Amino acid sequence: MRFGVLGPVLVDGVEVAAPRQRALLAMLALDAGRIVGHDQLIGGLYAAPPAGAANALQSQISRLRKTVPWLVIEHHPAGYRLVASPSEVDLLLCLELLDAGRAAEALRLWRGPALADVEAPFAQVARQRLTEVFIKCALSGGTQNDLQGLLSEHPLREDVRAALVRCLHRDGRQTEALEVFAAGRALLAEELGVDPSPDLAAAHLEVLRAASPHRGVPAQLTSFVGRDEDLRRVTKWLRDNRLVTLIGPGGTGKTRLAVEVAHLEPGEVAFIDLSATTDVARALLDGVGVREAGLLSAGPVSVEQRLRAALSAREVLLVVDNCEHVIDEAARVLGGILAACPDVRVLATSREPLGITGETLSPVAALDSEAAVRLFRDRAQAVKPGFSADQDVIADVCRRLDGIALAIELAAARVRSLPIGEIAARLDDRFRLLSRGSRTAAPRHRTLHAVVEWSWDLLTDAERDLAARFTVFSGGAGLDAVTDIAGSNNAGSNNAGSSNAPSDVDTLSSLVDKSLVEVVEDRYRMLDTIRAFCAGHAPDLRERHARWFLARAQDAEPHLRAREQIQWLHALGADHDNLTAAVAWATSHDVDLALELVAALATYYWFRGLRTEAARQADAVLHACGEIPPAGRAQEYAMCLLIAWPVATGDQSARQRQADALMAELDGPPRFPILTMMWGMALGAPETESQSWHRRHRLVGTDPWTSALSLLGEGLVAWQQADPARAMELLGRGAEGFERVGDRWGLALAVNQLAELALAAGDTRAALTHIERARGLLEELGATEDSAEVIVNRARARLHDGDPAGARADYAEALVVARRAGAPLVEANCHVGLAELARLEGDFGVAWDECERAWELCPGGWYGPDEMRCHIALERGRIAGAEGDLGQARRHFDEALTRAVGQRNRVTESAVRAELAALAGT
Repeated sequence: MRFGVLGPVLVDGVEVAAPRQRALLAMLALDAGRIVGHDQLIGGLYAAPPAGAANALQSQISRLRKTVPWLVIEHHPAGYRLVASPSEVDLLLCLELLDAGRAAEALRLWRGPALADVEAPFAQVARQRLTEVFIKCALSGGTQNDLQGLLSEHPLREDVRAALVRCLHRDGRQTEALEVFAAGRALLAEELGVDPSPDLAAAHLEVLRAASPHRGVPAQLTSFVGRDEDLRRVTKWLRDNRLVTLIGPGGTGKTRLAVEVAHLEPGEVAFIDLSATTDVARALLDGVGVREAGLLSAGPVSVEQRLRAALSAREVLLVVDNCEHVIDEAARVLGGILAACPDVRVLATSREPLGITGETLSPVAALDSEAAVRLFRDRAQAVKPGFSADQDVIADVCRRLDGIALAIELAAARVRSLPIGEIAARLDDRFRLLSRGSRTAAPRHRTLHAVVEWSWDLLTDAERDLAARFTVFSGGAGLDAVTDIAGSNNAGSNNAGSSNAPSDVDTLSSLVDKSLVEVVEDRYRMLDTIRAFCAGHAPDLRERHARWFLARAQDAEPHLRAREQIQWLHALGADHDNLTAAVAWATSHDVDLALELVAALATYYWFRGLRTEAARQADAVLHACGEIPPAGRAQEYAMCLLIAWPVATGDQSARQRQADALMAELDGPPRFPILTMMWGMALGAPETESQSWHRRHRLVGTDPWTSALSLLGEGLVAWQQADPARAMELLGRGAEGFERVGDRWGLALAVNQLAELALAAGDTRAALTHIERARGLLEELGATEDSAEVIVNRARARLHDGDPAGARADYAEALVVARRAGAPLVEANCHVGLAELARLEGDFGVAWDECERAWELCPGGWYGPDEMRCHIALERGRIAGAEGDLGQARRHFDEALTRAVGQRNRVTESAVRAELAALAGT
């Protein structure tokens, strides 16, 4: 079965007579295979929907099914779906062909103006969108007649005009191409008062340059993808500067960019590749097409003199490629030419600057994600026509290859023999995977290993030594970390003790100049591809690395609880990958060090809302330690027990008892105050007031932050014991205490709890005010998991305020944030909220499904998850009651009551008892 919308609407080549049925079929076909909502269909069919619009829509669907009895149109609660594959709809097939680079085939699918016989309200907007699709087809695969027709309809479309100029130029009709450009330039100036766009100007230059010699500029066999902005920038800079140098690591695409710039140059161009020579002057002389005999004079003349004489009266662009291995000689010769020949310009490529006065540097960085994916698709479809793969998988491959153009091209070439998933899985051994390049490429560009090895061989011993040591870092490092951990003062350095050795700072600067290390603000980073190569030459500095970052974490911890916490959270966040790597190494090699790291980092992880990530680390450390803490590490071991609850498996009650026993041994406040908070969360509300006083007396310190935390804890206990007035007073004092010390996390937590109190009291406006303040504080911290919890609270407040649409949007946002943070408990909370929404709307099937999702997401552990299960049971009881199944409702309420009593949460307990009482009265 085939559906056509690119012209009159057809099904299997037959038109549908009834106008509304024709419009309805078109809307369903445009989204074939997907559900189209009731409101969208009604709004698309009727300018003024009739009374009983839903019934009218159902009637039109029924008539369409009778008219075309073999159509399969499924009904869903949300709308209708045409059961058809994308290839059965001409528009969707057209888009597939466009993505595959088969624009000429896509253009042949058009039978006239899209939706030509549809007059429904949706058609006007749809036609505008489909016209853009037609223009894309024509731009890439249209004939001269197609483009001229389009231009007559859209005379101000510069992309169409540029395509027509290029098409005429390809056909050898340069005069007509120039006339089309001139007409467009005049029209743009008259109608809009603007000059031609860069693309139209570039098409014009392509025609003009046909009369100018371009010596040695290599023709390209593949399309130019992903560097349009670089192309515009470098072309502009060459108009204003006489020396522009493209710098960057090997394989980023410096040569290709230089070639594209050269092809756009309207005047004379000479392309000189220095990679296979050490005689720069002679290579330049050959490149500009000069015969030595023609310049001989009475006396001896050097090659450089001949070169300058040949260029002194010429206006020419020298594109000098691969200067890095002859950098000093290239700088000397080119500097002499620029000084003696005023009409010569130079575009050089190198892995480090030439260092000539007046040089303009244009870094050729890694491709951004969008450009990298486009390059991969383009090259993959060239070797495997019809190639398609999930966008996220391709993006991940490109990211892991650092956006290096050559690496992406080599990986794309492997899709001919390997699935994309297999390529992604093999990237840990990228040099072996990407070992087959073009046989026509220079040897140093045939494999990824050869590209990096070329740069490595050009380094000095000191540079190789530091480059190898730098690989100990994950995600980069600051200057102090580089010099302290990887510097030449390390034992075994080739340069240690040498009075003539360059300083570490000088060597690091040289690695930056040579594109082996990147610098952004005050951080240094090595691309993963270069890092993988250099790591094969590195000594093992991982213990030194782990101990250095332990000291950094310990120094930072007190500042995280003070006014300067943002600065310190940012500093630790910049080194997050290093901290993670340090914990991972220590877990396998030194459990004492691992325990110290987890304890020192607990405050950072908690304040950043990265609890699930911290839990995985802590659980791994516990497994490495065994069931008994090492001597002198009781506090650190207890911290791991308390952090690991979201992911821990096994006997949770045994872990809780062990944590209680370790905490009972403390006779004073712990070294890291956050340990007290985490233990209080684990225990929940105290069984007696004396227990609460005893715990506070032993473990709570007297510093302002801990005092504010104590007030917060007492406020939460008062709230759970159903004393809202005292809870409000204590939480307010706690918020004031956190505000005085400058801790945004503690303040956000207190304010969020005040929001819950206000919501329970029915004051939704006050609750929303508190929530917005808490969210602002947490966004300042970058605390993703906590931010998700606050958005959940806002959803509840909006629902209580009579805004179910706002609540649904908040739950959807919170789900995205929670998934990004890896916070299953917050996800579960979202699904409970969505279950409540569905129940209130009478959609009980969806409500049960949401409760099931929430239950599946509840992790193990002795605090948090059990309270969530209590709320799930409570909601299940309410759903069953709404459906009239009182027996099932009572069973769920009984389960909720058992869990609430076990948590000693009187607020939830009261809510459950109220439900049971209402049930008993029915």
